[in-house]
Amino acid sequence: MKFIIGNWKMNGNLDEKNTILKKLSSIHTKNKIIMCLPFTLLCGKNYGINIGAQDISENINGAYTGDISGQMLKDSGVKYVLVGHSERRLYHNENNKIIKAKANAAIKNGIVPIICIGETAKEHNNGRTMSIIKKMLLESIPDSGKYIIAYEPRWAIGKNVTPSESEISSVHETIFKTLQKLGVKKAPVIYGGNVNPKNAQQITGIKNVDGVLIGRASLKSDTLLPIIKAID
Repeated sequence: MKFIIGNWKMNGNLDEKNTILKKLSSIHTKNKIIMCLPFTLLCGKNYGINIGAQDISENINGAYTGDISGQMLKDSGVKYVLVGHSERRLYHNENNKIIKAKANAAIKNGIVPIICIGETAKEHNNGRTMSIIKKMLLESIPDSGKYIIAYEPRWAIGKNVTPSESEISSVHETIFKTLQKLGVKKAPVIYGGNVNPKNAQQITGIKNVDGVLIGRASLKSDTLLPIIKAID
């Protein structure tokens, strides 16, 4: 089984949500589909599709205007949540300590965190990919519970660039071995970064790649459905 996770980011409306989820509900697949939607689209009919949020507060409640707690997400029927996405790290200055706290908050509320890690272009060009990945992993994973790791090279996000098969393989192997050393028996490790209908099958065929995190291609059925078909 592979994880196919869509991230709508700050896009979409209710009509678009209903259209996509209706189509997804009619698909028969051995894989697990999860759609991470904006906060405004989390409630309402989900047509049997697993719903995820795009962020969570590390705080239980209080005077944190604009934030949303794990309990609120749980009440909305959310089962998964992205934490530490590259855009949260870049635009909101989220560090590994904050991301770990958010992952722990998710788990306390029965929500599976999808922990995003990945190197910048500068780090990649300077040959620091593996050291950055290990540091992010060690400092971001929660104290206990189930979680998913998403490797998203920050230099590939939104750039129409995809790492080579060997690059993806090497990073995922590093993540797998690092988790093993920590005594983590099983945590799915997925890849995110310019996933599309043309490369989805190849990417998910790489060893230690347990699925994909899809950005803009998850917004339209004519790109999302072919990805699902290619992976199945």
